[in-house]
Amino acid sequence: MKANKQTVHIISHTHWDREWYMPYEAHHVRLIETMNTLLETFERDPDFRSFYLDGQTIVFEDYLQVHPEKKERLQQLSREGKLAAGPWYVLQDEFLTSSEANIRNLQIGLRDAQEIGTVSKLGYFPDSFGNMGQAAQILRQAGIRTAVFGRGVKATGFNNQVGESEHLESPFSELIWKSPDGSEVLGILFANWYNNGMEIPVGPAEAAVYWDQRLERASRYASTPHLLLMNGCDHQPVQQNLSDALRTARELYPEIEFLHSDYESYIRSVGAELPEALSHIRGELRGQRTDGWYSLVNTASARVWVKQLNQQAQTLLEKTAEPLAAIAHTLGSPYPHALFRYAWKTLMQNHPHDSICGCSVDEVYREMNIRFAKSMEVGRNLAHSSADYIASRIDTSVFSAHGVNAVPFTVYNTSGYGESRVVSLELEWSHRYFKQSESPVEIAEEVQRRSHAMGTLIDSDGKALPAEITDLGVRFGYDLPDDKFRQPYMARALRITFEAEELPGMGYRSFAWIPDDGALAGNGTEGTGTSPGASLGAAGANKASAPKEISTASLAVSANTLENAWLRVCAETDGSLTLIDKRSGETYAGLGVYEDVGDIGNEYIFYQPLQDTPIITAGLPAEITLVEDTPWRATLEIVHHLPIPAAADERLAEEMRVMVPFNERLASRSANTVPLKIVTRVSLERSGKGVKVTASFDNQACDHRLRSLFPAGIDVGVHYADSIFEVAERQTVPAPEWKNPSYCHHMQTFVDVHGPNRGLVIAGKGLNEYEVLQDGQGTIAVTLLRSVGELGDWGVFPTPEAQCLGPCKAEWMIIPHGGEADRFEAYREAYTFPVPAFTAATGLHSGELPPDESFLQWSGERLAFSSLKIAESSGHPVIRWYNLSAEETALSLQPEAAAYVTDILEEATAAPVGAALPVQGYKIVTVGIPGAIR
Repeated sequence: MKANKQTVHIISHTHWDREWYMPYEAHHVRLIETMNTLLETFERDPDFRSFYLDGQTIVFEDYLQVHPEKKERLQQLSREGKLAAGPWYVLQDEFLTSSEANIRNLQIGLRDAQEIGTVSKLGYFPDSFGNMGQAAQILRQAGIRTAVFGRGVKATGFNNQVGESEHLESPFSELIWKSPDGSEVLGILFANWYNNGMEIPVGPAEAAVYWDQRLERASRYASTPHLLLMNGCDHQPVQQNLSDALRTARELYPEIEFLHSDYESYIRSVGAELPEALSHIRGELRGQRTDGWYSLVNTASARVWVKQLNQQAQTLLEKTAEPLAAIAHTLGSPYPHALFRYAWKTLMQNHPHDSICGCSVDEVYREMNIRFAKSMEVGRNLAHSSADYIASRIDTSVFSAHGVNAVPFTVYNTSGYGESRVVSLELEWSHRYFKQSESPVEIAEEVQRRSHAMGTLIDSDGKALPAEITDLGVRFGYDLPDDKFRQPYMARALRITFEAEELPGMGYRSFAWIPDDGALAGNGTEGTGTSPGASLGAAGANKASAPKEISTASLAVSANTLENAWLRVCAETDGSLTLIDKRSGETYAGLGVYEDVGDIGNEYIFYQPLQDTPIITAGLPAEITLVEDTPWRATLEIVHHLPIPAAADERLAEEMRVMVPFNERLASRSANTVPLKIVTRVSLERSGKGVKVTASFDNQACDHRLRSLFPAGIDVGVHYADSIFEVAERQTVPAPEWKNPSYCHHMQTFVDVHGPNRGLVIAGKGLNEYEVLQDGQGTIAVTLLRSVGELGDWGVFPTPEAQCLGPCKAEWMIIPHGGEADRFEAYREAYTFPVPAFTAATGLHSGELPPDESFLQWSGERLAFSSLKIAESSGHPVIRWYNLSAEETALSLQPEAAAYVTDILEEATAAPVGAALPVQGYKIVTVGIPGAIR
């Protein structure tokens, strides 16, 4: 029962998209003006009590970049409760940023908020294009018990228009939002959007009309007498006469209490009067019970290159640089917390929803490209310095028996899962350092005369390994010592490609290049050769006993068929693949057919022209060539020539100019065509349990979408997609109210369609959009490119660069499996796919580390590894996993360590872990380990 006395909580705010329909600096200037006005309003009007700065600390950071002298004033206002900071660093898109990126966003946001003053303990998702299913668990582990959000439960369209539906998932704006593990928070939906209290009139006549409408709408969904009116909107200036407007409201409606409020007061009041019968909603909030037009999921395929760079940058930081730095730290190297924070912040400045989603003007993406490059440059430097530090402590003297010219190097695997993989690296040897007074030309000639590219690759047991050696000639390089001026040199460079077997999940193996002693390359020309696989042996105690035989058999059984112990893949005459899973005996046919259709939508929404017929490669002849045939990997090259329409017809430009709604457009595809040449490389590795595919093409067409199709051969009602700390179960057939012909979804790394005895996983690198077609075959359609020419939303914003003209590349992996019982092993294969091996060259020296080492040995059925880093508060290594299933499992560390459980903020929460830590279904678990991790 609602009480008669209503209280209206007016919360002043601005939703600050750092970049969107204008470039960052244009919005930045307006932010400075808005903040200056806000501070002036606080000074002038004592009744102006609070302002919410959008739940992201970067707003403070951006302001202080221009006005650093205002920091103390901001801190004072925050301590007074007038400005709450955080909890996020940026308002990210939850589905297009990784699990760990979501955590770093919260960790850094809360850290920065504490420096400002009052921390906002509110899960703030005002405009996320869908909300992650594990949000409640993440928030609860961070001590946050309430979330507010604008999308996912009820449709909200462009221009902040709230849609109606007969099938509301909650009758109230208040609900209980649960994660799959059972964690729950109070969820508050912006049922009338976050602008339902903007620009409140001061004049009585206008105010009466305004308030009658606003109060009725807010009351319609509120479960308590406390109504929320958000006094602001996107880039909304401060309403400086708000106090006057509220005085008018109090005079017009004396029976209602009007408060210039804040979130803390509002949530406390609502919590005290919540009814018992609130709806409970579990998992992802993606707007699936709507007509489907405004879920905005197709932002997952807008400017695909942005998603690909983001995947590279995230993987570099969380799966390579942080683990290597953590290992180096346990060996004595300082952990570079500040540099990691800088790298993450630079990357996360690309994570706001209008940025990473690809739905901004072109200028935004030119700047984002630079941020990606900056973050990755820091990440690479941190990874290299850590890898070099570890390598310097490895005992490589085992290779001394093969000569003083031996060139040791280390291959690191930091994916969290043990595996064998093909590695390619460049090595330098025969260095000749030189001074400024010496002639670089003569130095280069000297190195050319004395060095060569003939030799043998060995492992730490002295066993010779088959390898492909490419002579890169003599080249310039330099060292930057810690204690002296830069040191230029000339050196011989080689590229070595080979299979590094049985790499530990978090560790390394050492190898060495052994140059042949008298076989100089006479003319020094570049060339390619293969190192033999005969054993060299080793001297004394280092000699390998009964070295394991390495197969030198070809993986190419014919000109169009590859086969290893697990899989057989055949390229058919039309370039599609037939894959046989030798373990299950199941065959998957028609894999990798390309489909091209028109797209006359915008950066937010895919819309296929009426009567448009897909253009597909099925049945068209393809050129098939065996281009790589080594004992460790074989590769087929498949070339398709596909004429496609050059663009939409001329009607589209006019429809965009006058803002015809996307789903009312009548444009079609042009009769003029341009060639689309797709070069696909299909690789099978000797130890691979999946087929790796790379597609390259030069896009010269506009207004279209290109996908690759993978029939799973199973007709099932649900499928599974990698998401944030979970593999989410999703419906293949949409809800009855869904009207959009397209039913696309987000994925992080992979999507899986399976039945009891058969399944197919498609994993991608920065390919975040898929659809499971309702064709009776469970066909997975993965978007490789979407070309559009406008931003969309509330105005006319042409985006010619969103057509993504020019060279494009996409990478994915096809992983068959045996169905429900085997799917988790397939998921581990998928998780390792985007994580590259990392290498470091070193010298001949003694050290406390053995040539091969595993720093972290763990086991746990259905557990997924997430991260290894050093906690800033404790200085301890912290490691995170999550349970992919509903069943409880157990995490075991070997050898047993004095580990303890932490929350996602990496603060200890439980007693030391014993021999096995129970991990309940869908739980995210973080473990701290005092001291070393080996």
